[in-house]
This record gives sequence, C-alpha cells and structure tokens, in this order.
Amino acid sequence: MRKERSLFTIGLWIILLPFLGFPGTWKIVLSILTGVVIIYMAYLYYLEVKERLSKIDDGAKSFVDNISNEA
Repeated sequence: MRKERSLFTIGLWIILLPFLGFPGTWKIVLSILTGVVIIYMAYLYYLEVKERLSKIDDGAKSFVDNISNEA
C-alpha cells in the first residue's frame, strides 16, 4: 500500500507543480527529479512482481504423472 500512496502523492505533485510559482529552471529540475523518482519506484515494483512470479512458478513446475503400473 505504501507504493500506491507514494504514486498518488507524486501524481498530485505533478498536477500542482505548474501552479506553485516556481521559477522556470526550478520547474525543470523538479520535473526531472520527479521523473527519476517515478522510474525508481517502477523499478522497485518490477523487482517485487518478478520475485512474486518466481515464487508462483516454483510451485507450478512440479509435474506428477498419474499413470498407474497396473495393466
């Protein structure tokens, strides 16, 4: 839930940034920093999903054949 709340806050920040009265160069720097934070959070989310999928795949790789030896 923490990542979702962080993304929500960053979204609000992006919406409000043009109206906060920062000089042009500050807006550019703040926009770049916000983009870097979004990229970092997306990478963390990617790692989390990749780890979660690898745990699911480990259990799904086992195969049991139900053919009996009786003729």
